[in-house]
Amino acid sequence: MSQPRTPDGKLLMLLVTVALGTLGGWLASMTPLPLPWMMGSMVATTIAALAGLRLAMPRQLRNVMVAVLGVMLGSGFTPEILARFGEWLTSLLLVVGYIVVAALACQFYLRRVTSYDRTTAYFCAMPGGLTEMMLAGEELGGDTRIISLIHASRILIVVLILPFAFQLFLGYDPADQPAAGQAIASLAPADLVILGSCALLGYALASVLKLPTAAVTGPMLLSAAIHLAGWTDAKPPSELVVVAQVVMGAFIGVRFTGTALALVGRTMVVAFGSTLILIAVTLVFSVAVHWLTDLPVAALALAYSPGGLAEMSLIALALGLDGAFVASHHILRILVIVLAAPATFRLFGRPKAGP
Repeated sequence: MSQPRTPDGKLLMLLVTVALGTLGGWLASMTPLPLPWMMGSMVATTIAALAGLRLAMPRQLRNVMVAVLGVMLGSGFTPEILARFGEWLTSLLLVVGYIVVAALACQFYLRRVTSYDRTTAYFCAMPGGLTEMMLAGEELGGDTRIISLIHASRILIVVLILPFAFQLFLGYDPADQPAAGQAIASLAPADLVILGSCALLGYALASVLKLPTAAVTGPMLLSAAIHLAGWTDAKPPSELVVVAQVVMGAFIGVRFTGTALALVGRTMVVAFGSTLILIAVTLVFSVAVHWLTDLPVAALALAYSPGGLAEMSLIALALGLDGAFVASHHILRILVIVLAAPATFRLFGRPKAGP
């Protein structure tokens, strides 16, 4: 059966996706799972997509929900946090070293265990920037199916592994952490207007300026400025944060819609190996930076982790870690990768002419 293309068909697919994601999140919320609403939604929609169910999650809706997260992250930038920014300088600078080591290790692995061409392997090896790496890889002749599947699988695997690892090895219990955000009934109308304006105006300005991950970067920066100025100390409603988690989880799962199960299986096996390499590099850098700076290993592990900015920031909030610290490192990582990866490939990575 061909995928529905009428507005009614697309709306039905969206409603089914949201219903599945909500059901999965609700079921997971009754368990000790970390980040239950996002993880439950992600698992439910991934299984449905791989089973052949037609699902849809518009990027625009996901961006709206990510903007909510951006406002939440910005609310963590207090004057006390700003005063500590100098403590972060070493770890921020070493993000560049992490990118180089991680990318080289993954590319070596991919070139040895797969038959991917040089372009595809290069853009699959980058530790971040799913959409940007897919577009750049397509422009330079890479296989966009493989690139997108590797990066989507990486995010899926990291989101599944890291919260459990924090619970098992570091003793973090999401049940002991305060809920992200505030109950909507406790927010004054003026605060709702300010927070909504941060989301809308921040996203619009970042899009005009063509900042990477504009949906989260713009709202976060504007929210940070507003909170640092003392105009409000409010956070987005906790109910809206739950909705954002469901949408973000479903967005990851929907990426597997319409893809042959055999291709997904082979690619996820490859992605699992590359993700383990990235996590190993993350742990090495986290411990090394901890020795250099005395910053917490847990926060550093999330800051250097090869997951998505939005997903890793949500995990930080759920575990009661410094969301501003984690988000700052991921924004820098994505910015460096988006700007440097395509340019570096054009200079050094193009296949040589001839057989």
